[in-house]
Amino acid sequence: MPNLILIDCHDLGQHLGAYGWKTVPSENLDALAGRGIRFENSFCSAPQCSPSRAALYTGRYAHANGMFGLAHPPFNWRLHPDEEHLAQYLKNAGYATALIGVQHVTGHQFEDIQALGFQQVWQEERPPKVAEKVADYLTQKPDKPFFLNIGFMSPHRDRQGLFKQASPDSHLGVEVPLYLPQTAEARKEFAELQGVIQEMDSAIGMIWKTVDDLDLLDDTWIIFTTDHGLAMPRAKCTLYDPGIRTALIMYAEPFDLVGGLTYPELISNVDLLPTILEMLGVAIPDKIQGRSFAKLLHKQSYQPREKLFAEKTHHTAYEPQRAIRTQRYKLIWNAEVGIVNVPGDIMRSPIFPQVIQEVVVERPPFELYDLQDDPLERHNHIDDPEFAEIGAELKAQIYQWMQETGDPILHGPIASPFYYASLEVLKQSTPASQG
Repeated sequence: MPNLILIDCHDLGQHLGAYGWKTVPSENLDALAGRGIRFENSFCSAPQCSPSRAALYTGRYAHANGMFGLAHPPFNWRLHPDEEHLAQYLKNAGYATALIGVQHVTGHQFEDIQALGFQQVWQEERPPKVAEKVADYLTQKPDKPFFLNIGFMSPHRDRQGLFKQASPDSHLGVEVPLYLPQTAEARKEFAELQGVIQEMDSAIGMIWKTVDDLDLLDDTWIIFTTDHGLAMPRAKCTLYDPGIRTALIMYAEPFDLVGGLTYPELISNVDLLPTILEMLGVAIPDKIQGRSFAKLLHKQSYQPREKLFAEKTHHTAYEPQRAIRTQRYKLIWNAEVGIVNVPGDIMRSPIFPQVIQEVVVERPPFELYDLQDDPLERHNHIDDPEFAEIGAELKAQIYQWMQETGDPILHGPIASPFYYASLEVLKQSTPASQG
């Protein structure tokens, strides 16, 4: 069985040169795409860190695996006890398993991460340190086959909500996506974002060199992906395409995943785990909700997805949404009033005040977009008579998906761990004496 190196990062979307962003200094990831294969229409199933990663690493939607929100305090969401992480599946199959960098599916204690199936863990945030630790691990010749999960915090905003972890980079220019205002503040922040991406990309170049120098390329499968879209308004934490489009790049000589090919098929990140298991010869459990695309990778007859689904329930607040996306249409169900879709870190961005009147608005119960004619998702057609039939069909398909995957929101609102913890404190309080 070949080794597996799976690299993930935060908040990147598809913001790389390989995906057409010519001002982004991502030469190493662009080279990986040029040597390997790239998925043009790769999407996450949740536009926030922990729910997306939980879906990616369990092959089950966030509402099914229990990760309705963020794993870190004070939110403290966790996978259901019977859920299995990719590391556990591969450990059971005889792989040596290791995590280097960050993860966002459980707590940060070694015992928490070990429970996911990792035998060795080194937690680092800075990209150069991550690359150094990867070199140390691989140089010591781990048991084969091995599964090495590498997690980059970058290009997540820092704790002040800024991109100050690295020097700005604009040597190729600066391009601001069209869903954002074309202002001096936006250009400045995107130059800072490009610098953070460049630092991560350099670390990935160091990792590639280590793998190459140790002659591991001929029996190693390398995958690079991210959790969701950029930490920008109308992207991260939204179900618009900038929130759910994700980079997905692979290189594997053992499977002939080489040659700079681009695949246009719809791919959901919930599909990655069953694909990995099938490619590595590990049985796919019946409970897996993702859809393997191993036949596509083997260049065999493959029936592409016609639709994919995405969801949000909790982030820093309760904002339940569900969505369906086809090649042409997107339907979003806003299940509560007051959905803002702007995390706290993005609110500190200098871009946010320039779009506040656009993004902090009352949302209707449903949004329907024609992605062919309106790729920026600005014109809601839910009340247009000519879209009535497609709207009804997409609503029915979302409802069917929620039923088939056991979405508990069908039975009422979903309370958070914070609610249950604070309720216990309240129950244990001594009632005040009555006079």
